[in-house]
Amino acid sequence: MNRLFPLPFTSLAMLSLWLILASTYTMGSVVMGALVATLVPIWTVRFWPDRPTLRKPLKAFGFFFLVCRDIVAANLVVARQVLGPLDRIRPGFVEVPLDLEDPFIATILGGIVTLTPGTVSIDIDMERRILHVHALDVPDGNALIAEIKARYEAPLKEMFGC
Repeated sequence: MNRLFPLPFTSLAMLSLWLILASTYTMGSVVMGALVATLVPIWTVRFWPDRPTLRKPLKAFGFFFLVCRDIVAANLVVARQVLGPLDRIRPGFVEVPLDLEDPFIATILGGIVTLTPGTVSIDIDMERRILHVHALDVPDGNALIAEIKARYEAPLKEMFGC
């Protein structure tokens, strides 16, 4: 069973996200989602030799739905911004200081930032422990930093016990 599902939570999360984002729920889309959710972890597990242990899986389950909700909400915000007056958009870069010491967990944080429309992680500097983020609209860089740290980094630290 471990060979078929080396990262069971990752497989479950991928399948769930696939089904949430699917425009139709046909047998073909479910089978394709299951194949992707099974094969990607099998192919990539060897690239994660020192992955940290998830200490609070129930917290991770709730966090997954929080991130999904934020993705949907950010889509609506970005749509409103790009369809509205473009002179109101203030793109910018911010440097998010990381409390995370594990590069794997920092990469998860960077992936979450990138998945959320309107923001993209540019670089993770583990030497300086900084996540470089570009955002479509940054009226207050400190508020964006505080939001990323409170909404995503703190729960990741709690889930992985670091």
